[in-house]
Amino acid sequence: MASAREAAEAPAPHPIVEAAARGILPAWAEVTLERRGHIVRVVTLLNAWARAAGVALAERTRWLAAGWLHDALRDAPADRLRPWLPEPRTDWPPQLLHGPAAAGRLGAEGVRDEELLTAVAYHTLGHEGFGTLGKALYAADFLEPGRRFRSRWRAELRRRMPAEIERVTEEILAARLVNLIERRSTIHRETLAFWNAMVRHGRP
Repeated sequence: MASAREAAEAPAPHPIVEAAARGILPAWAEVTLERRGHIVRVVTLLNAWARAAGVALAERTRWLAAGWLHDALRDAPADRLRPWLPEPRTDWPPQLLHGPAAAGRLGAEGVRDEELLTAVAYHTLGHEGFGTLGKALYAADFLEPGRRFRSRWRAELRRRMPAEIERVTEEILAARLVNLIERRSTIHRETLAFWNAMVRHGRP
């Protein structure tokens, strides 16, 4: 938890980040009513976890903003997303482009919070560079109660958050990898790198 002095010296969040933390999405967001319901459930989890973990107000602002922004372009067509990608994503299906595109738009508007941008960009796949914010968003996106599959297991994982964020994130990632393997699907390099980073971090 940040000291009073550290909190006072922390740079003010970008106006888009500050607004997003209050539930105000950028004008370029494309979010259906159903999607907004998902976003609200993700943000509710993040807020509860941040409070339970004693996260300082400035940091909690970043968590809430990431929650609101992660699916800000989820309902936009792929042809409107591709111009905002920081690099070509030729191996990514259209349904994965919204994260990097949202991060690209945020960066173009002056957001320089790299941890937040990485969390938004890779919330679907995971990323080896995730800090606590990225892992919390990755977990909340998967665990929000509106999703209907494996409800008892996911409720148990929610119960263990945020105290066991590392272990819970690893269990979510492992389950996703097993699902991909069972379906004989390709595994993106970002997801593999995330797994390797989690395993290395968890070793004694």
